[in-house]
Amino acid sequence: MSGWNAVPLRSLVVTILKKRHGVTLDDELNRALKKELGAEPSEAELNSALMQLEINGLIHVSQITKTKRRIEIIGEGTEFLAVDED
Repeated sequence: MSGWNAVPLRSLVVTILKKRHGVTLDDELNRALKKELGAEPSEAELNSALMQLEINGLIHVSQITKTKRRIEIIGEGTEFLAVDED
């Protein structure tokens, strides 16, 4: 993704997720971001934004297959445990 955008990528990801009822696949998210931004963000940029959102407890990313991920907004009252947390 080249150039500067007034809307941070993290905010745009959350907005797209809300439009899709809180759940999307990573390839659908990429298409929606390309439509909004006019260019597809790099894999590193997208992974960084998703990681920051997940660390902040706003989204959860789960691996479906080796190349496909499911991204969902964490609803109020919902928690996901990290590996080895019981």
